Formats: sequence, C-alpha cells, structure tokens
Amino acid sequence: MSTFPDIASQPPAVAPATAKRLEKLGIRRRFDLVLHLPLRYEDETHLYPIAQAPYGQAVLVEGEVVAHEVQYRPRKQLLVQLEDKSGTLMLRFIHFYPNHLKQLAQGKRVRALGEVRRGFRGDEMVHPKIREVLEGDPLADSLTPIYPTVNGLTQPVLRRLIHAELKAQTLGETLPEAVRGQLGLVPFADSIRLLHAPTPEYSATQLADPALPAWQRLKFDELLAQQLSMRLAYRARRRGKAPVIAGDGRLRAALSASLPFALTAAQQKVLGEITADLAQPHPMHRLLQGDVGSGKTVVAALSALAAIEAGFQVALMAPTEILAEQHYLKLSAWLAPLGIEVAWLSGSLRKKQKSAALEQVASGQARLVIGTHALFQDEVVFDNLGFSIVDEQHRFGVGQRLALQGKGGEPHQLMMSATPIPRTLAMSFYADLDVSVIDELPPGRTPIVTKLINSARRDEVVAYVDRTCAGGQQAYWVCPLIEESETLQLQTAVDTHAQLAEDLPHWRVGLVHGRMKASEKAEVMAAFAANELQVLVATTVIEVGVDVPNASLMVIEHAERMGLAQLHQLRGRVGRGAAKSACVLMFDTPLSELAKARLKVIYENTDGFEIARQDLNIRGPGEFLGARQSGLPMLRFADLEQDIELLEAAKELAPELLKRWPNEAAAHLTRWLAGREHFLKA
Repeated sequence: MSTFPDIASQPPAVAPATAKRLEKLGIRRRFDLVLHLPLRYEDETHLYPIAQAPYGQAVLVEGEVVAHEVQYRPRKQLLVQLEDKSGTLMLRFIHFYPNHLKQLAQGKRVRALGEVRRGFRGDEMVHPKIREVLEGDPLADSLTPIYPTVNGLTQPVLRRLIHAELKAQTLGETLPEAVRGQLGLVPFADSIRLLHAPTPEYSATQLADPALPAWQRLKFDELLAQQLSMRLAYRARRRGKAPVIAGDGRLRAALSASLPFALTAAQQKVLGEITADLAQPHPMHRLLQGDVGSGKTVVAALSALAAIEAGFQVALMAPTEILAEQHYLKLSAWLAPLGIEVAWLSGSLRKKQKSAALEQVASGQARLVIGTHALFQDEVVFDNLGFSIVDEQHRFGVGQRLALQGKGGEPHQLMMSATPIPRTLAMSFYADLDVSVIDELPPGRTPIVTKLINSARRDEVVAYVDRTCAGGQQAYWVCPLIEESETLQLQTAVDTHAQLAEDLPHWRVGLVHGRMKASEKAEVMAAFAANELQVLVATTVIEVGVDVPNASLMVIEHAERMGLAQLHQLRGRVGRGAAKSACVLMFDTPLSELAKARLKVIYENTDGFEIARQDLNIRGPGEFLGARQSGLPMLRFADLEQDIELLEAAKELAPELLKRWPNEAAAHLTRWLAGREHFLKA
C-alpha cells in the first residue's frame, strides 16, 4: 500500500529568514522542496578548448588569467584575458565587485560558463559564471539544475536543500501499479530524480521537452491531484442539505406570457437543468455560461420565480453598481406586474433608503433582493433565503461568494458568466461545478462588424458617429483605463465628452463613469435608453449588462490596452436591435506583440468560446480565472492546451481511484495539496 511519511509535511529545517524566502516560492513543507523543479539546466559536464567553443550557446571553458584591467571609458568595466593552449578569450564584466578582482587576478586558473560571441577585441563572454579551479579538477557528472528563486536565496543553497530532501524522502508510489502500467507512466521516484539530477546521457534540450516521460508523469500527477480535490469538493457539497424548491409554475407561466419573445431551445434546456437541481435536497452549485446577449437574465428571472413560487427569497448579486442597477430595473419591470416586491441594496444608498430596504429583506416582504457586494454585509438578514444568483461570478473572490451563501444556511447557488470558459478550463478549474451552456443567440440578433482603426484617424471615426446618429441610431464611445489610474480614466472620459460635444453639435452627448452617484448614472442611462442622448461617453463601467437595442455603434479608444474578454463584452453592447451594428477598435502605435495578438483575435472572431480559448493560450489560466484563483491552486507543470490527453485521463481516473484505491488517493492528495485544504471550499 502507498504511504506518505509524516516527515514530508514538516516545514524545512532552515533559519527563519530562509524559511520566509522559501515561502515566497510556495515551499512550506519539506516535500515542497522535492516538487520545486528546475527552470532549466547548465552544462558543466563538457569542457571546450577556447578556440573551438561554438557561438550561440552556453559553453564551459577553462584557462589561466593572463591579464586584467579596469576600464573607465566609454563605461566602467572589468576586462579579463583568459588563455588556454588553443587560444584566448576576453571576459567582460560591466557590473563587478572587489571579490571579482581577487578571483580573476593574474595567474589564477578559472572556469567560465557563458555564451561566446564576437566582440570588438575578438571573441568574448559577457558576465560569465566564474569558478576558481585547480588544474585537473573533475567536471560535473550531470547537468546543473537552475531553480526558480527569489532575492537572497542562491542556487547553491537551494540545490543543497533540495538534494538533502531527495535523500531523506522515500518517494513512494501513489498510483497503483496496474493504473501506472495501463497509462504508460514511469515511476514517480525515477521522474523526480531525473529532473533534479539528470544523468549525463540527457541534454538540456531533451530535459526541456514536455513530452519527456518524466515530465509527463509529473504533469499527470498534478492534474490528478486537482481532479481528486474537485471530486471531493463536489461530493461534500452533495452531502449538504438545502431546501427542496418545487414551485407550482404559475408565476413562471405569467412572466413567459408577458414577454415579447419566446425562449430559445438552449434557454429552455438550461432552465430545465436549473429547476431540476432546485428540486433536490442538496445545494445546487451550477455555472450558467452563455455568450454576450444569449439571454441569461431571463433564465435567471424564471429560475428565481421557481423559488419565489415555493415561498423562498432570492438574492441576485452583481459585481458593479451599474450592472446591479440594470438588473434591478429590468427585473422590477418584469416582476412588479406579478405582484412581486423587488428590493435594491448597494453601498451608495442613503441611510433612510438602506434601512427601508433592510427591513423589507428581513421581514420577507422583498422576495427578490438585488445588489452589489453590499448583499453579504453583516447587517443584511434574510427571512427565508433559498436561492442565490451571482452574475459575472469570476469577478468575485471565493470568500465573497461563500459569505453570500452563508446568509441562508446552504441555499442553492447559480453562478452566471458571459465570459465563456474554454473546455479545458471547465474540465480542470471548474470540475467541481455542474455547468449549463446557452449555446445559441436569440433570433434577430444582427452580426457585428469589427473595424481596427489607428487613432491618428480619429476624425474619420467622429464622422462615422455623426452618420450613425443621422440614421436614427445611437453610439457608445468608451474611454480606457490609463495606467491603472481611475483619476486619469475619469479625466479622459470628461475630456472626451467635452470634445465630442464640440465635434457633434447636432447631437446630445452624455457621460457616465464610476464616480457618479447611482441616481445620476441611472438618469443618464435612462436618457440614453430613451434616445434623449444620441452618444454616450463612458468608462468601462458599461462593460456588462447594458441593453439599448437602438445603439448600433461601439467605439473603443486604446483598445490595445484592454483584455480580450473585456473587448468582447463591450462589443456585445451593440447588435441588440435590427440595425446593422459595428464596433470600432481604435489603437495607438507602436503595438506590442501581445496587443497585436489580442486585436487579431477579436477582429477575426465573434464566437465567445473561440475568443476565450485563444485568450487562455495568450494569458494562461492564472490571469483568465481572475478572482477564482484566490481559492484554487494554479497548475505549475501541466499546460491545459498541450496536455489535454493527460487531463482527460486524470478526469477519468479520479472517481475510480477514490472508489477502488482510497488510500492511494489520500496519499496522492497529501503529496500535492497537503496544507492547502482551503482550496476545496472554492
């Protein structure tokens, strides 16, 4: 049977200062040292004669220092001439210390590791790694690992700690022999030892190959630990108790009859999945994802009515005040005719308004409560919360979602996202949730034409806005976030509003930004929705939730500074009516390679899932997950795109391992996630 010794979970026996530095690297227990794998390797196993050292790669040479001097022009630098029987090489140090002068004194014998290149005085190495040697000193018998580190923690110290731990640990197997053989995986111990101390027959190129069997084993183990933790989290939630919610359907029928549109087949399908979950005695944890404009709000409203029919309260939380307010206005218009009280809670409410809203919630008079993060403040007490809905869930941290969940014991929870999640991400980081997808848009949505325009042609864009308004349509003009400064963003929006009002004297130009009072924002948005304003200058507060069918043009300044998900969300604010719609992405040059890649993706694609897939490739899962990562460990070794076969195998094996080999499953989780049990609460 697999075992995992207690010694592995103890903290490293090091000085407090070293322990702090190790913790910055994620090394909190002794076994974390074993899993701290090299970034790359240096080859000190082969010595090149100076005259035969190849260009363009790191090489090791040895010779005697025959001369050295400190030059002061054109800049201060140390020049050292190294000589062996085959020739001479210049070692150049732009940054150096007094100990360099001693180490490289004339007559000293040294080995230098670096890249040879042609210099003004002949072949040279710039800032090589230097070691003083005696003639005949043996060479290293394996490649030298270079580990990720932090300031104050040197490579020799890390190597010593890691190699001591490799000797102390048993490195036992956590995979049953039958499973390992079936999957064609090499032993864990062999993989770890090879990557930390490669044998001479392996080159640095071979060791960097992700297809190397040792890397495949480590990647699989990491993915399996993730799948096991997700499976256990899912099981724990299924053991929880939640109210059985089965309404009589009368309110849902009434709302459906009042809507000017019919639900799509995809909307009906996910609504069925949600109502089936609500009728279970354990908490629903379902993620509803759908592209911009796919109709998630009406699904949320109908789901909420199922709970209200059964006598429960519903909470709907949104990340921004403007989005929460949009939900409040839309859902109030739908539900008020049905006699349902909808309460609004936000941080900007006056004390009297807030007290009245809190009383409505506590008494149960308010059946649906909509708001921002204000919903999970201690002063908010629900009478009978049975169902919570979190919109744009990736913007909330794990703690915030759990706080709302705790308002009603274990209410059912629906998380919505208009940022489609790529399949590989859903299989890994969202494997603990049930997922519903609205995979079709309502009929009548017009395709949006995307244009890329250099900001030097701004006058042409203003003229385009003028023509759009003359045709009876409306336009958004979005100003960017500049250098993470809300103040600068606001000023940019204010200046742009003034300039457009001057450039477009025939049209009314409005302004909305995050620092306006909720009532002011609501007034501006209402005026824009009523076509009393033809152009709306805005910061990115309008990214989600704003629905004005007559707006057919979206102009985004400095689009190169925005992420793909944000650009896709903003573009989705238009194309909601019958008129032909366009999104103009204005950019400044020169563009970075990352900015070019993003703009190319958004220009060539309108499908949110494809955009999300390419966004994952560009950014990696850490950034893509946003706030959710505060409750989940990031993958260190596996790559979700490259290692899809390993991910699928791990996903398939996890439930089998828990059922047939629980001891091995426990040992595997301890090895990879010991001390991180809080991740399971995500």
